[in-house]
Amino acid sequence: MRGVAAIVVALIALLVSGGAAAAILRIGNGPEVESLDPQRASSVSALNVARDLYEGLTRIADDGHIVPAAARGWQLSADGRRYTFDLRDNLRWSNGDALTADDFVAGLRRVVDPRTGAPYAQLLSPIANAPAIVAARAPPEMLAVWALSPTRLQILLREPTPYFLSLLAHPAASPIHRPSLAQYGREFARPGRLVSNGAFRLDQWIVQSQLSLVRNPHYWDDARTRLDGVVYLPFDDVASELKRFRAGELDVTSEIPLVQAPQLRERYGAQLHVATYLGSYFYGINMTRPPLGESRALRRALAMVIDRELIVGKVMNGLAQPAYGWVPPGVAGYQAQRVDWAEWPMPRRIAEARRLYAAAGYSAQNPLQVELRYNTHDDHKRIATVVAAMWKQTLGVHATLINEENKVFLAKRRLRRETEIFRAAWMGDYDDASTYLDVLASDNGRNDMGWRDARYDALLADAARQTDPARRAALLEEAERRALDAMPAIPIYWYVSKHLLGPRVRGWRDNLLDVHYSKDLSVGSE
Repeated sequence: MRGVAAIVVALIALLVSGGAAAAILRIGNGPEVESLDPQRASSVSALNVARDLYEGLTRIADDGHIVPAAARGWQLSADGRRYTFDLRDNLRWSNGDALTADDFVAGLRRVVDPRTGAPYAQLLSPIANAPAIVAARAPPEMLAVWALSPTRLQILLREPTPYFLSLLAHPAASPIHRPSLAQYGREFARPGRLVSNGAFRLDQWIVQSQLSLVRNPHYWDDARTRLDGVVYLPFDDVASELKRFRAGELDVTSEIPLVQAPQLRERYGAQLHVATYLGSYFYGINMTRPPLGESRALRRALAMVIDRELIVGKVMNGLAQPAYGWVPPGVAGYQAQRVDWAEWPMPRRIAEARRLYAAAGYSAQNPLQVELRYNTHDDHKRIATVVAAMWKQTLGVHATLINEENKVFLAKRRLRRETEIFRAAWMGDYDDASTYLDVLASDNGRNDMGWRDARYDALLADAARQTDPARRAALLEEAERRALDAMPAIPIYWYVSKHLLGPRVRGWRDNLLDVHYSKDLSVGSE
């Protein structure tokens, strides 16, 4: 294991040019990155790095609007279904190879190919033939994406999709360097092998220590990249991250310890950035496993007795909003829905929860026993402890808390479903209600709950075909109400983003999706 100081020294030695010190940005990045394969990355920490390494046809501007990226522009047909993209001139991969429209075709088709195992395969469901390919009913070559020339790409949608350009800004929609994939297969995304097309390229990755990127001189907009390198440091322990920030070894934190929020606000003032963030913190329920998966009454009882206002006020120090729905408030063109008991006073909620609990066959003599899993993090532990106490005090539920390292935790909840109740979060990939509601679709690769509901799926499918925004919103709202009634996941709170920024950081802009491209940042003198 090497310390931050040694990492920075090594990078400076590598990057110093003409005697000038290299501009290195040091970012705390939460749990260890699980993959740097753009089509297989799924965690917030992995996607943060992927946005520096790769670039899609579009990207998200500071104000949330979609702007051209690797594409210099596009045209949309009169029926709203056919996009034609023109790539920028002389695009190059980080090894100098020419980047062509065929590389984008290969990347997009790889996302929907079931052999890839892409967590975001459903992201491209608006493209014609994508659902059939994801379901293994058609070959990936049937995806309606074509290279018309080395610099021109065309995509045909099933139906007009107003937010489609937002999907193409996701790292999953990045191009793929085909020679590397052919040579190394899934092992291509490693130091010495990974070839990318973003503003930075991979230099070093020491698991549980650091991940370093250096400037990519072949990037089309390299002249406006103001950093020579970026160092991402993983932290499971937010207190350790804060300690490194205070020591001057980090420029940006991924978050802050909630228990210290008042003191940090007083000490750092404007350096503490707190902003509205389209993210949801919830407890997922394994719907494939009894008794919770079979009993709506039990799920509803557990949800009703959680005092969200207490959690937000006492555990979160006010840095969140109590959540009673699936889609967070503030999503464009959508009225967020709430559970029918959201306005009930707590005594009424507890009384109804106890009735449901008893009706399901549980009592003080026969208490429900459940496992509540969460990935390593002080705040996740605090919240789990408080929720377990609420369940115990109001219903008599015996909850066993299980803390796991993030990769183990994800594997158990996503691949093997070795869970009963698990901590989870969903951060919007774009500003539309579908980015939240699609997660609960039966065939969505991120539906870790395993919930399947034909009517819910039909509502989403009907909404996807709508060209009338009001009718589409009404269908999505009905779908959300159905999900809240079934309760395959228990909403806890809505996020706010909370970062500490060192005095050297320039160019940071808070935004709803909390997306920040290092190419837009710089470091200056303190």
